[in-house]
Amino acid sequence: MELSELSGKKIAVIGLGQTGIALSRFLLKHNAKVTISDHKSEAELSVALETIQDLPLKFELEGHNPKTLIQQDYVILSPGVPSHLKLFNYVKSQGIKVTGEFEFASRFIKEPMTVITGTNGKTTVLDIAHLFLKESGVNVWVGGNHKQALSQYLYEDKKADVLLIEASSFMLEHVEQMKAKTLVFTNLAANHLDRYASMKDYMLAKRRIFINTSAETTSILNADSNAIIEMARDPVVQRGCIFYFSTRKVLKPQIMNIGGAVLIGDEIQLRTKPDIEYYSLKNCLLKGKHSKENMMTALLIAKEHGGEWSALQKSIDLYKGLPHRLEYVRKVGGVNFYNDSKATNVLAVMRALEAFEDNVILIMGGKDTGLDYKPLAPIIKRKVKSLILIGDAKENINRHIGQSTETFLIGTFDEAVFISYHKSRIGDTVLLSPGCPSFDMFSSYIERGRHFKSLVKKFK
Repeated sequence: MELSELSGKKIAVIGLGQTGIALSRFLLKHNAKVTISDHKSEAELSVALETIQDLPLKFELEGHNPKTLIQQDYVILSPGVPSHLKLFNYVKSQGIKVTGEFEFASRFIKEPMTVITGTNGKTTVLDIAHLFLKESGVNVWVGGNHKQALSQYLYEDKKADVLLIEASSFMLEHVEQMKAKTLVFTNLAANHLDRYASMKDYMLAKRRIFINTSAETTSILNADSNAIIEMARDPVVQRGCIFYFSTRKVLKPQIMNIGGAVLIGDEIQLRTKPDIEYYSLKNCLLKGKHSKENMMTALLIAKEHGGEWSALQKSIDLYKGLPHRLEYVRKVGGVNFYNDSKATNVLAVMRALEAFEDNVILIMGGKDTGLDYKPLAPIIKRKVKSLILIGDAKENINRHIGQSTETFLIGTFDEAVFISYHKSRIGDTVLLSPGCPSFDMFSSYIERGRHFKSLVKKFK
């Protein structure tokens, strides 16, 4: 699709968030006729509306009007808008093209894209890969989930050597023509079951990342995930080069033979060309096996786009990690406090606990999205001395794993943090790793993590 084809097109943008605003600016720049539709009221959207008050837009607020939508050439959804709603199925039945912002914008991208998906680790992998490439002198643009919308890149006429895109399942739901130079799949576990009817539906959304692979595509896949390997073996999908990464030493011969990365002690061994490269993790500041897995993944991305060994090793030694991801807060009274507020599913909590030996006081809970917490029971029994539960999900979590250790159901977040300190002894670790989204108590995992840190910093 060419940019000139947008001129005169009637396009409805669904959702007036950061993505909707970026998309609208891009479309108007190329002379499309844009209507923004949002279910919120003018008062609720006042801040967003102020930023685009000078633009020639039409607005339909407090709901989506089917009569308006079926008069459009395109209806483009922001990632937060569920694509399975009856309204959009009706609009499709009337012959209107309904798609998502990521899929739509990708059709105009000429530069190579690396698209990173998975249940956990996407943001960290992207952040490390960005650092690796920047230190190697590669011009990188970063966008996608929780970052700049792809439309922003187009609107600003950026010209990067490579685009690093974090893609959530919400963004992938609409993929039809999107083609990436490099595809990355970090891991797969149950998530977002408040949006998807089943784990199968969630997996089908993620799987759409593969539908346009070709002989020119490089896929970077987690060899320790059977589900991801099965996706890669789909006989109807054409594959190019595949690099696997693994933390299992036993897989070294296979991975080094076909290409990829494997963790051997405190060393990553990597082969994307005939020679094996070695990267030391002895000075790595990140905690947990999953952090080393993220390093491997980012290294493979960097090597695909010109990353240089010296720059990569230097970056490994200096990288401090992102906030709210197993972030060390402080030590007070002999007790270490860690903020893992970004952990919003079962796998993320499990990976956090794997980073500690024992004597963990774990704070969990938040918005209940119907996850099954029973897989946590064995590691809770081994490592958690006290489990403190909060939020909408506390009853559900308690039913699944409350018998695994001493458990408390607490009314407020602040009270939970104070009790965790009261229950702790010298040598213990207090870990906030909620296993749930934050939206029952906070506007985001960021606000939740910041509040946790502010409380901990008051302890004496």
